[in-house]
Amino acid sequence: MDHTLRNDLKAAVAARRETAIADLITLVELDSTLGNEIPAQQQVRQNFHDMGLKTEDVTIDLDALRDRPGFSPAVIENTDGRINVIGIHEPSGTAKGKSLILNGHMDVVPTGPAELWARPPFESYVEGDWLYGRGSGDMKAGIVAYSMAFQALRDLGLQPAAPVIMQSVIEEECTGNGALACLEAGYRADAAIIPEPMNHEILSSQLGVMWLQVEVTGKPAHVLDTSAGINAIEAIYAIFAGLRDVEAAWNLPENRHSEYHSHVHPVNFNLGKVNGGEWASTVPSKCVADIRVGFYPGMSLSDVRAALEQRINEVVASHPSCNGANVTVHYRGFHAEGCVMDKQHPMMTTLADVHREVSGQEVQFVASTATTDARFFQLYGGIPATCYGPTAENIHGIDERVSISSMMNVAEVLALFMVDWCGVESKS
Repeated sequence: MDHTLRNDLKAAVAARRETAIADLITLVELDSTLGNEIPAQQQVRQNFHDMGLKTEDVTIDLDALRDRPGFSPAVIENTDGRINVIGIHEPSGTAKGKSLILNGHMDVVPTGPAELWARPPFESYVEGDWLYGRGSGDMKAGIVAYSMAFQALRDLGLQPAAPVIMQSVIEEECTGNGALACLEAGYRADAAIIPEPMNHEILSSQLGVMWLQVEVTGKPAHVLDTSAGINAIEAIYAIFAGLRDVEAAWNLPENRHSEYHSHVHPVNFNLGKVNGGEWASTVPSKCVADIRVGFYPGMSLSDVRAALEQRINEVVASHPSCNGANVTVHYRGFHAEGCVMDKQHPMMTTLADVHREVSGQEVQFVASTATTDARFFQLYGGIPATCYGPTAENIHGIDERVSISSMMNVAEVLALFMVDWCGVESKS
């Protein structure tokens, strides 16, 4: 594609700014927290249809996925009507370039206390260059960006000369089973890009993540003699303190994966949710805690579980707060292995080249201490994958927001990437 046409494509992306803002506001205002994704996914399906794409739905069949590599134990069992939405572009003839998956997730995390937000979390609004609302950055802006990139090509009478598969998936924030379902349904390509809010950096590796639930049953007693009971809440805190020892050990420089040597504290354990007790004047007999654990690429899920359970058993056997308590460990949610991307793969170098063209700067590679759906393509699909997306702030926090100009820059990068990776042809 010559210099003039590349400039025309950049201008076509810029001309879609107001449309992009409107589309993002519409998506943000559709609450798509876990179990509530259907209206937002229906909107995406309509958007894909309006873009001239063939649309398909993929459900999460837990029974079919349960024994597949990459499966995570379900957080909610109800999958009725909860769909992943696929938009498919096929070239007019034999593909002249390489195929591409553009993946994004429609599910968003809970808002936290709504009263802490400047405005209601799903009441999207714009202030300057920032668009606010839960899910604006993580990651509905990414889905809008790849949609604008494709449509900008069409505005010039062009289209990719190879298959492009657009995916809007669910459960990225808790299991990844939406992306796994799409992989098992047979969607494949020569590369995959996920426009997660990466601040225009390219993902080069990501940690594994595991969710576990620790359940403690103690013994109730009146507070006039607390020693007669076993305090399940105190036992939970003792157990988590013990798990912190594993976290500290994995963060020691000599135990770090080579991708994470420059990180100050790459592995993070989080006591995310605690539910326990029955009465203020009764020693609590029941407590359940949900815990998130990070771990390095190359560490097997079985080894991680064994290390965690060994430490829990040690604490239960030795800590006074756990004396006499019954402790069980359950797994639900993330069983996500870590992975490393090849920085020299043509997909990565092409993306880096286009970033340089758009921004005038060399791209930075990032080793993420979180997980993304890139692992499914990378580990189980034989598809080179990465994340590259806009600047966002307060994701998973209060007053989440995304930079509009950043979103449009990502759309520009993705449009030019499609030109270079897929080739272009006249719109059929």
